[in-house]
Amino acid sequence: MSTLSDVNQEITALRTPLHQFTVPLSATRRGARLARLLAAEQLRSWELPFDPARLIVAELATNAALHGRVPGRSFRLGLIVMAPATLRIEVTDARGEQLPTRARQAAGAEPTEAGHGLVLVEALADRWGVRTGSVPCKTVWAELDLGAPG
Repeated sequence: MSTLSDVNQEITALRTPLHQFTVPLSATRRGARLARLLAAEQLRSWELPFDPARLIVAELATNAALHGRVPGRSFRLGLIVMAPATLRIEVTDARGEQLPTRARQAAGAEPTEAGHGLVLVEALADRWGVRTGSVPCKTVWAELDLGAPG
């Protein structure tokens, strides 16, 4: 019979990162491009598939460079592989007051050229969301279920 302590240890073990990579990048188009290239290289070194992770990184990094940019501040890319088989992509920028909205929430809004990237993220990711952090930052994250290790 499992005790509460056993269950807590199992949950903690499931959340322990198997692999973790973070890097600060300039909040520019060049920084966004570098985020995509670095993510692809890191995924290759972990022997994980590039897509759709590379596409999600490209969209989130581009949003950080265009909409989350504060002069003199960078954004941070994080890739985390958690047990049993989840890849978490995180992009943290310095515009915590400017939160993205889910595509379904914005469905009644006037169409604009902006915002299509998050529609793509929503379609490709198994889960995504926004976490506010220490002021003035926010982190937009997306998770991909990688399937059973094989």
